Amino acid sequence: MDSVLSRLPRPTDANVLVGFETNDDAAVYRLNDETALVQTVDLLTPVADDPFTYGQIAAANSLSDVYAMGGRPISALSILAYPASGDFEVLEQILQGGLSVMAKASCALVGGHSIADDQIKLGYAVTGLIHPAKVWRNVGARPGDVLLLTKPLGSGVISTALKHGNAEESWVSAATQTMAGLNRHAADALPI
Repeated sequence: MDSVLSRLPRPTDANVLVGFETNDDAAVYRLNDETALVQTVDLLTPVADDPFTYGQIAAANSLSDVYAMGGRPISALSILAYPASGDFEVLEQILQGGLSVMAKASCALVGGHSIADDQIKLGYAVTGLIHPAKVWRNVGARPGDVLLLTKPLGSGVISTALKHGNAEESWVSAATQTMAGLNRHAADALPI
């Protein structure tokens, strides 16, 4: 993917504060001297057996990209792939899980798009707000900078172990609970 992106022309709009060139978690577009948009899109296949929990994780994962930039999510659009012959009660549980996390984040779900697909996928395109001078980026770290861990490490390893049938239930329970949580509280603790 990086080799393809490196061949694409870079945005020339001076209001693009963060584009795709540094592989940041989201893009940032300045509206004026006081306000910029933080925009991201993310999509996940199921990482939990429980539909409601999977919906929560998908929403928290998408919202986390806005938080990673220092922004505050304000609205989201869902992106859903679901089998045409799938159980629609399960689908409702998935969507309810996502809605519950969006509500905790005070982020309005304003619509979305769905397609029929054999592989379930759920994600969100999230828009947030930030002051243009307060954007956090994943480049430019210097000695002495604070490293902020928003969640315990290891949930990806546990998800992979689960897919291979090698995860203990207590690991899965702890990891899914962590993945369904919001990252916004970590930013609140910073002395900025």
